[in-house]
Amino acid sequence: MSDHQGNPVKKVLLELISNVFESSGNKPLNYRQVAAKLNIVDPASKATILEILEDETINGIFLETSKGKYQLHEVKAFLTGKIAMANDGSAFLIPDDEFENDIYIAPRKLRTALHGDLVKLHVYESSKGKRKEGEVVEILERAKMEFTGIVKISQHFAFFIPDDRKMLHDIFIPLEDLNGARNGMKALARIVDWPSGAKNPVGIIKSILGKQGENNTEMNAILAEYGFPLSFPPEVENEAQAIPVEITQEELAKRRDFRKILTFTIDPFDAKDFDDAISFQKLANGNYEVGVHIADVSHYLIPDTALDKEAYDRGTSVYLVDRVIPMLPENLSNGLCSLRPKEEKLCFSAVFEMDEQANVIEQWFGKTVIFSDRRFAYEEVQEILENKKGEFAEELLKLNELAYQLRDRKFKHGAISFESTEVKFKLDESGKPIGVYVKERKDAHKLIEDFMLLANRKVAEFIAKKGKGKHKYTFVYRAHDSPKPESLKNFAEFASKFGHKISTKSDRDTARSLNKLMADVEGTKEQNVLTSLAIRSMAKAIYTTKSSSHYGLAFDFYTHFTSPIRRYPDVMVHRLLEYYLNGGESVNADHYEKMCQHASQMEKKAADAERASIKYKQAEFLQDNIGQIYAGIISGVTEWGMYVEIEENKCEGMIRLRDISDDFYTLDEKNYCIIGQRKKRKYQLGDEVKIKVKRVDLAKRQIDFNLVID
Repeated sequence: MSDHQGNPVKKVLLELISNVFESSGNKPLNYRQVAAKLNIVDPASKATILEILEDETINGIFLETSKGKYQLHEVKAFLTGKIAMANDGSAFLIPDDEFENDIYIAPRKLRTALHGDLVKLHVYESSKGKRKEGEVVEILERAKMEFTGIVKISQHFAFFIPDDRKMLHDIFIPLEDLNGARNGMKALARIVDWPSGAKNPVGIIKSILGKQGENNTEMNAILAEYGFPLSFPPEVENEAQAIPVEITQEELAKRRDFRKILTFTIDPFDAKDFDDAISFQKLANGNYEVGVHIADVSHYLIPDTALDKEAYDRGTSVYLVDRVIPMLPENLSNGLCSLRPKEEKLCFSAVFEMDEQANVIEQWFGKTVIFSDRRFAYEEVQEILENKKGEFAEELLKLNELAYQLRDRKFKHGAISFESTEVKFKLDESGKPIGVYVKERKDAHKLIEDFMLLANRKVAEFIAKKGKGKHKYTFVYRAHDSPKPESLKNFAEFASKFGHKISTKSDRDTARSLNKLMADVEGTKEQNVLTSLAIRSMAKAIYTTKSSSHYGLAFDFYTHFTSPIRRYPDVMVHRLLEYYLNGGESVNADHYEKMCQHASQMEKKAADAERASIKYKQAEFLQDNIGQIYAGIISGVTEWGMYVEIEENKCEGMIRLRDISDDFYTLDEKNYCIIGQRKKRKYQLGDEVKIKVKRVDLAKRQIDFNLVID
């Protein structure tokens, strides 16, 4: 392109001129006609229009169809979308318009665009004429300006080498902007400038993360990499500290009082924040009243305060292998809002009257005050359920009985049960992994889960049905689409290789056969592979104001109401529910949809950060086991290698195809396998193989295996 990139007036004019041709059906026009359509009358501007038409004809944006008459070389000459970087420095545009194909961008046509940036692209036929290519004309929004990496200092300047493999440029750091960082340190850098014509961006060191390879440094680097702050700003901490602890008589008078009714919490033994409590009593009519009491975070978290803005930005608490980064400062998350035993606490509650068959006869939603009589760990409750004796045994057994019926009904309606084994690390005092154990989900976990699901579902139904017809109430739902038929078909074909039949006739049939599969594979070596493939063939759950159903749970309406200490959408749900219970009119849907999109993005980032911390611990765990031979299961196949999960410790690494010496192997994508070209030996997803730990790269969180061929 010509130098219009550097001339903002010409850049805007070029876009306006292109719009004129697009909106007039790309009819040939001369520069005067274009000026008239733009209501431009002064001669200097008209001359500029002619200049742009002539210049950009040379650059291929316009065609001169006859003397002085021009049209766009191609309608839709400009597209917007996100950049996806390839390893060789080229990239693709993933267009916002889903009907457009991805467009190739050569490295020199990227300008300063980085992975994930939202850009405007000029599209043209490639010189080979086979495909469309593009050139970035404007960066609309940067995906990320902060990167973790290693500082390299020489005598006159410093460079910063980012960890992110999609960030292909080192960042130049002036010595005065090192902020105390020394050579070889791990740090967080921010890009502040990218001078025209410069190969590298210029940045500053924002914070020093520590010495490379130390547990604390690496965990902080993971958080910084995914955009989660390492501490709360002082004004947020100050606001949290200033919230009064006492509950006033005036506040108590506004609430339904549950302090005299048996109430307890059931959580992991090492939990610090207790979001939810359950109350239980038998009613005179023989039915049961079960209260699901959720910490009343929205009572303390006032909209538009620094505290609220910080919670919204974070979107969620982040659970790494060895630490929790809370969404709210500690004196709220572990103090004021935590439903600790033997303390009066403010709650937002969903209270259900249920019969012996766990049918909901009556329901009530509103603000309450509770007094938790006992804090249980899951293990304690499990023991009581198994031995049928212990503190509150009668009440817990009845709750478990009701939970079983709720669960049964849910599966009969077509919910899907994904039970993959969850692996936890035993860590020593310095955070180093010294062992691995599998976390089991038993009745005690499921009991709590089923009552939480009930509260979430009933709150969502209540609002959805309250706003029948034209008067729909804007609300925050948790939606989960049904899977794309193609993904399901591929999964069904793969499962059949293990002897499992998946029927895809209807949603109900699919769910039934998936549940049978999940039950059949429980405890088998292929459980994790089949479960993770099944989950991958499903759509992702998101937050949205559009009240679509939840496929995986088979609920018509579903929301997140039960964890406001650690999820911002639940805070939004509490605020909206209170507002509507008090007779409020429906709120602006677009505003809430944007908030939902942000919450979904932060949830994904938190999940990615959690996965990265697990990968780091796996690499650290195997670092001392180089040369060790293990049995594993092939858990993924790509064109450059296959992933293998070690059976005994669930650590995952890669065997690169170039390292398998007995043949030349290629990927058969459709059948999830790699095949040797000469001997036709096949390695398929789910196959058992023997591997030897070849090398571990802690910085990249990568583990390489060699295949042991018998």
